[in-house]
Amino acid sequence: MFNAVLIANRGEIAVRIARACRELGVRSVAVHSDADAGAMHVRMADEAHLLGPTPPAESYLNIERILAVAADAGVDAIHPGYGFLSENADFARAVVDAGFAWIGPPPSAIESMGDKLTARAVAAAADVPVVPGTTEPTTDPELVRAFGGTHGWPLAIKAAFGGGGRGMKVVRGPGDVEAALAGARREAEASFGRGECYVERYLERPRHVEVQVLADTDGTVIHLGERDCSLQRRHQKLVEEAPAPGLAEETRTALRTAAIRVAREMGYVNAGTCEFLVDRDADGTERHYFLEMNTRLQVEHPVTELVTGIDLVHQQLRIAAGDGMTVTQDDVELKGHAIEVRLNAEDPATGFMPSPGPVTRITVPQGPWIRFDGGVESGDVIGGAYDSMVGKLIVWGEDRATAVSRMARALEEMQVVGIPTTLTFHRLAMAHEDFVTAGHATSSVEGNWDLSSLEPWEPPAPEPVAANGSGHTTTAREVELFVSGAPLHVTVHGVGRASAAVQAASSRRRDGGGRRGGGSGNDGPELRAPMTGVIVTYAVAEGDTVEAGELVCVLEAMKMENHVLAHRDGTVGAIGLSDGEAVEQGALLATITA
Repeated sequence: MFNAVLIANRGEIAVRIARACRELGVRSVAVHSDADAGAMHVRMADEAHLLGPTPPAESYLNIERILAVAADAGVDAIHPGYGFLSENADFARAVVDAGFAWIGPPPSAIESMGDKLTARAVAAAADVPVVPGTTEPTTDPELVRAFGGTHGWPLAIKAAFGGGGRGMKVVRGPGDVEAALAGARREAEASFGRGECYVERYLERPRHVEVQVLADTDGTVIHLGERDCSLQRRHQKLVEEAPAPGLAEETRTALRTAAIRVAREMGYVNAGTCEFLVDRDADGTERHYFLEMNTRLQVEHPVTELVTGIDLVHQQLRIAAGDGMTVTQDDVELKGHAIEVRLNAEDPATGFMPSPGPVTRITVPQGPWIRFDGGVESGDVIGGAYDSMVGKLIVWGEDRATAVSRMARALEEMQVVGIPTTLTFHRLAMAHEDFVTAGHATSSVEGNWDLSSLEPWEPPAPEPVAANGSGHTTTAREVELFVSGAPLHVTVHGVGRASAAVQAASSRRRDGGGRRGGGSGNDGPELRAPMTGVIVTYAVAEGDTVEAGELVCVLEAMKMENHVLAHRDGTVGAIGLSDGEAVEQGALLATITA
């Protein structure tokens, strides 16, 4: 086993890896940006090193700096977690060339699966079915229209070098091709640094099912069962569970066999996940299609751990260290049912709008068979520079009905104060007949679910604590400072005037445009930024006439493109910002005069 491992990531996955290292007696080394100096993963690791400024390109994506820190810290290996550089073949190759062990698959495997077109070729060579699609990247709208004419509409334009729904646009007719192709290329470039896109037939109501595999250096490949990740929004997973409910046994067996064949075809090593779409013909026959392989640990790996009793991070470390897997295929037995929900700093009532900010308090549910993998604690801040993950709540039950009931109870106990989160959506989901009966598909939330009962989040008013001699009330809050790297807890007191300022700021946040379809929160001419972010592009110019609900600009925040829509009919004016410009929440984007 290794003596020391550098964790080239942040948030809850870095915390998860640090805990696994401690259990195995391995020294964990965290890295962080300026913004993450006091983050939970920094506190959890045995030691931590600064990478650089807040922007990912200058910190978590800075390969040269990461390798320099690894050398200074005297580590044996580097674990990339997921996201950032985890599926970057150049990074994996640089790690190995620098003399460190790479806790992941060979760079060649990352390359073959990083390009979805190459991945489709690998699947075909392994005799695994793929969704009909083009075999080369394209920028030609006419080629996309021709594909739709041959294979039918709708179709999907997808980033060739991406995943997680980013860089994917659904096209429902020939007239939508240009805008969708431009949007997919733009989002792919922003998210993955590569803008190439290809075209694929779009399945309207498939299920998203994936198979976890482990592969050793001696060529042994095993599966750890499958997970269902069909509850999604904008192709972003919201809820995952294991095993996948309601599958025909022959489909379940075929998926597991297909995943092993794909892994063997590419010479895979370490943990990986093969993702499939499962569709039904008119007669009810299930058909599965290979989608992609994630050459890393998945966000949803805990549900597999709970139903198998196998620690995936332990296995990753052992395989990379040359110690071999501690399990065989015969040891893998799925018991009970596990469900995971992703808690993100987003407001489901306002179109899942990203909402970074300070986390005043987190209360984690307790009781049998409940697990919480968190990346922040009370007093921490969810920044706008990275993803919106607060943590993951996972439960286990002896059957699916018990797991759903237990998750519903845990969600009622779970509290996150200070920012909006997806808790409200998950509470609704656990009671929704579509989910309870496992009748949902990847398109269910946006296509069929009514979320109108969800109330937009409003920040709580500061609580008065005492009165001073002037008659003003005072407020108190706990603040954690870091002095020479050590935490110091202090209590900060403020008077009523400060409280009023806080309330005024809260009011501005409530009225600053969090509602879907606009940004002003009133019927005035100002269209304001609903969140802090970066302007990707304007869809209109000064003097254009727009109708309420029409796209005005695209704002990128927390790794997601968000459409800012006109809040009223009128004429566009006062566009004083440019593409690529950073804006604060409430900034004036444009005016729309009646």
